[in-house]
Amino acid sequence: MALQKAHTDWLTGNPTKVQQWAALWIGSAGMQIFGLQPILLGALYAEKRVNFDELALIATAELIMVALGSVIAGFLFPTTHLRARSALLLVLLGALSYAVILAAAAGELLLVRSLAGLVEGAMVAISVELIARSCRPERLGGMFIGLQTFAQCILAALLAVFVVPEFGSNGGFLVLAAVCVLSLAIAPLVPAEYGKLIRPVAGKEGIYTLKSALALLAIFTFFLFIGAIWAFLEPLGVGSGIDVQTIGLLVSASLAVQVSGALCATWLERSIDYRISIVACTLLAIAACLALATDPGLTTFSVAALSIAFIWMFITPYQIGLAIAADPSRSTALLLPAAQLLGAALGPIAASLLIVGDDASLVPWFAVGALLSSLTLLMLLIVYSRGSAITEGKLS
Repeated sequence: MALQKAHTDWLTGNPTKVQQWAALWIGSAGMQIFGLQPILLGALYAEKRVNFDELALIATAELIMVALGSVIAGFLFPTTHLRARSALLLVLLGALSYAVILAAAAGELLLVRSLAGLVEGAMVAISVELIARSCRPERLGGMFIGLQTFAQCILAALLAVFVVPEFGSNGGFLVLAAVCVLSLAIAPLVPAEYGKLIRPVAGKEGIYTLKSALALLAIFTFFLFIGAIWAFLEPLGVGSGIDVQTIGLLVSASLAVQVSGALCATWLERSIDYRISIVACTLLAIAACLALATDPGLTTFSVAALSIAFIWMFITPYQIGLAIAADPSRSTALLLPAAQLLGAALGPIAASLLIVGDDASLVPWFAVGALLSSLTLLMLLIVYSRGSAITEGKLS
């Protein structure tokens, strides 16, 4: 019975619960910076170690390098010696976090955080490789998102209340380094290796197919919306007459809402088809963006912002389902973090082309356009997949 259960739960291998959580934590440790960027980079800006343009460049570069690191690790590194690799990556990331304290110029900070992004991407790949081998990837993906966001929520509160006010940005990055050092205790609990996934069927599966391209583009354009709205949430709020402190509290509250979104997705993953979930989330996101575009009051603005935070984490596990449905070989699923992070990184850059002076009122309309593009790509994928299935049925 135990052997049968292993085959039911996993395409290959049979990691224990402890090994699963350990592997998910390695990637979560690599993603902590993204919940803490507003606090840590904001502290660097307040201390005049970077100007606004340098801050934006550092944040964008790290996102892009995480995407690149996840692709390199996912496709070029073997899935063996995972415990040693996890430990090495944690040591490297801890050292690079500490190196921020020693960096004297903005160029040095850019180099350090870019290298950190590569390491973080490789750490994320360890978690994504595990998820790709699960027969319930949406559930495991929800656990991954929930774990990293819950940790971000705790660390953000710790840094904002105790560390940064007392010790500045150096104290914040020192905490990040300490997280890596403490996580070394988790590295021996990671699976020793992952079994090999099935090879793609030539012409029908793999990353070089139209279905794979449509799925990744649908995910990429969805995250263009996320990146644009989240980057310009403060100027959007200020433009609606909401003070900066209130917006800051709203951003903090959004972390807890994101945790609830990931938990809800984990709980409902067997009850809702990934297509229904993605379409519903996209339509709700469009409604939230339209609300932000209409000079909202505090209540409407808060509901829209928190709804976007919930959708952001709720939809991610279902996007894993979308990637796997487009490519059963699971190769496309390994590119999921890259598509998401590139979208999040390029969204603010693309939306900024519509900003005149301090007026960010056109950003929600850019987000609506990105969401409509994502929805269109999803519909094309569904139609194409059905057509392919009918054709294959006739041929057989």
